[in-house]
Amino acid sequence: MSTDETPHCCAPTRPDAPPEQAPRPVAAASGRPRFGGLVALPGGTFRMGTDDPDGFPADGEGPVREVTVAPFRISATTVTNAQFAAFVRETGFRTDAERYGWSFVFHLLVPPALRRSGTPVAGPAPWWLGIAGASWQAPEGPGSDVSRRSNHPVVHVSYDDAVAYCGWAGVRLPTEAEWEYAARGGLEAARFPWGEELTPRGQHRCNVWQGTFPTRNTEEDGYLGTAPVKSFRPNAFGLYNVSGNVWEWCADWFTVDRAQLPDHDPIGPAEGTTRVIKGGSYLCHDSYCNRYRVGARSNNTPDSSTGNMGFRVAADPA
Repeated sequence: MSTDETPHCCAPTRPDAPPEQAPRPVAAASGRPRFGGLVALPGGTFRMGTDDPDGFPADGEGPVREVTVAPFRISATTVTNAQFAAFVRETGFRTDAERYGWSFVFHLLVPPALRRSGTPVAGPAPWWLGIAGASWQAPEGPGSDVSRRSNHPVVHVSYDDAVAYCGWAGVRLPTEAEWEYAARGGLEAARFPWGEELTPRGQHRCNVWQGTFPTRNTEEDGYLGTAPVKSFRPNAFGLYNVSGNVWEWCADWFTVDRAQLPDHDPIGPAEGTTRVIKGGSYLCHDSYCNRYRVGARSNNTPDSSTGNMGFRVAADPA
């Protein structure tokens, strides 16, 4: 795998080869989904992507095009630690981070005693540390836990982990088109799920970085790391935290040549090396990585995991 070269907050790519282990057992999905809280959306035609002058054309954000999605359902929130814990209890599932034995943690979240043992990411993002023992249930490494974060988004989950959860829960990952349609909440070509301004009337609407990255976060929005999944007000479709908090895996293989994809229910290319992630995270900042815009996007390899990547789920109409 190649090393991630994105000099921003975006999630770094796991550089090593997968461990040689037996396939992980996952209980087969029953006919009845185990996941509640799905919002039914009617689908329709919307303007997907952005030509924002403050955006990143190299990410394939544009050109803007009309896309139609069929009716579907999507979760109001990202999957929580409590929900993922139920999956693990029933199946004995081990995430990629647990199989590898380490995951990426943002340096300010790592306890001082562990920072010296962490391995900085080579290249343009040294604020990421590879921490032995970091996983969904120990987000900052040994000694940390999620006992007081049951309603926070599960993190340190790879795309493959998310797909395994979906198989157990009787749901699926949203396509990028479904995700963006839902995140926009019916607003036409708006920069954010609530409109054009990041902090309308001085009010914070999402969990992103304030201050000087990567050394000082003033936490004006109330959070240094993840926020509970129902923090801030939802968009007009009832979805929470689609901007900021954690990057969210989508079903699609990543491509920047989206103009070649179909206009009805696009699903990305048939194959690729990385999967789409959407929404930005608590590490994004207006001055350098404003990928918490609805039309923004990034990508990562299916086995990569970090402390700022999670997922929400989708399903076909009931």
